[in-house]
Amino acid sequence: MKQRILTGWNLRRILYTLIGGAIIIQSVLQHEWIGILLGSYFASMGIFSFGCAGGNCFNGNCYTNTNSNSTKENKIEYEEIK
Repeated sequence: MKQRILTGWNLRRILYTLIGGAIIIQSVLQHEWIGILLGSYFASMGIFSFGCAGGNCFNGNCYTNTNSNSTKENKIEYEEIK
């Protein structure tokens, strides 16, 4: 966990952390306590590198392998009814 927090910082993670922190600060100043949850979500995405802040929404990390049978042609036989 320590390595995940300390390494791999990029602009996206920094922005998520800063914007989340700004939402938390504004929520506290305006006594909008539900906003703390929203800000905490964005800040934790940046700090702990999960979700889109960690780059997990692209680069094939969410790619699921298709069934190998789908590439093979299945011959369908039809019977004519008179």
